[in-house]
Amino acid sequence: MKTIIYFVSEDWYFCSHRLPIARKALKDGFKVVVITKVSKHRDVIESEGFELAPIGINRGGMNLFSELRTISTLYSYYKKYNPDIVHHVAIKPVIYGTLVARFIGSIKIVNAMAGLGFVFISNKKRVKLLRFFVHQLFRFLFNNKNSQLILQNKDDLGYFLKNKLVNIDNVAIIRGSGADIKKFIPVEECIGIPIVMLASRMLWDKGVGEFVNAAKTLKQKGIRARFVLVGDSDPENPASISNTQLSEWHELGIVEWWGERSNMCEVLTQAHIVCLPSYREGLPKVLLEAASCSRPIIATDVPGCREIVHNGKNGILVPIKNSNSLTNAIKELIDNPEKRKSMGVNGRRLVESEFSEEIVVSQTLKVYQELLA
Repeated sequence: MKTIIYFVSEDWYFCSHRLPIARKALKDGFKVVVITKVSKHRDVIESEGFELAPIGINRGGMNLFSELRTISTLYSYYKKYNPDIVHHVAIKPVIYGTLVARFIGSIKIVNAMAGLGFVFISNKKRVKLLRFFVHQLFRFLFNNKNSQLILQNKDDLGYFLKNKLVNIDNVAIIRGSGADIKKFIPVEECIGIPIVMLASRMLWDKGVGEFVNAAKTLKQKGIRARFVLVGDSDPENPASISNTQLSEWHELGIVEWWGERSNMCEVLTQAHIVCLPSYREGLPKVLLEAASCSRPIIATDVPGCREIVHNGKNGILVPIKNSNSLTNAIKELIDNPEKRKSMGVNGRRLVESEFSEEIVVSQTLKVYQELLA
């Protein structure tokens, strides 16, 4: 029996974005080990028949001793389980996991970059310096016959090739994590005041500030709509919005903050419009799930978002960091229920044909098979 290890920073992310892939690997005869920081999802992971290996990892941490302890723990797990293949997700697991796997040798490596986040888009001097070192590491780590890099969109591929971070033979595009089209099904709009929803981690980089500004402007103009934020803050992310700020917006009546929700298929069907004015994405799962529920989507014209939003067909693309354009797009869809309906139908068709979970799982397992051949 071959063994595969998934190394992911957070257990919630593994469950929301990688669980179907691991399920299929188990079904195909792999022993599945999940290395992750355990918070709330131990029971879910172990109930699937996976072996869980807890690890202390801080996505934003820079303490040398803590990072070395994480790498040491990872090394002990890789030696213990002797995997045939490892699948790393996000920047720290990719760097640490690949370093350990390359040191041990003979392990096939899949590295998945789920979008180019803070390290790649920030213009702060400290981050630019960090980005330089990350680039050097990537050039060393990714160009190896035993490894394959998975990116989620063509823009990210262009970035990696332009900066000579990976050879074209060592990279594949798999567009996101897919949507479960049997779970996220089309449902008629609820009758009543339109709900405009932004569902994500509560980060400034997700365009939450622009969404709140748009809500404020539309309410001042007398537009009848409810503006809802779904998701929690993320203290380990430098762009996290504080709970104090979120509560203040809620108490002022600008937006409703619903917090973290686990039943997203039910939550999304309460929305009439789903927004994600993000600054950059891999390929946002929430937009796939919203489209699968036949909801029109409004997003920024940035990498990742433009993969799923076909402007004027299943949603509207707006310029980045532009509250006025976002306001106008929201008002356009609030005022046009028939347009919302037709965009929703088109969105569902697009997800069924290009972005279903089944497609993504099949493409990922194919990467495993080719590396192990």
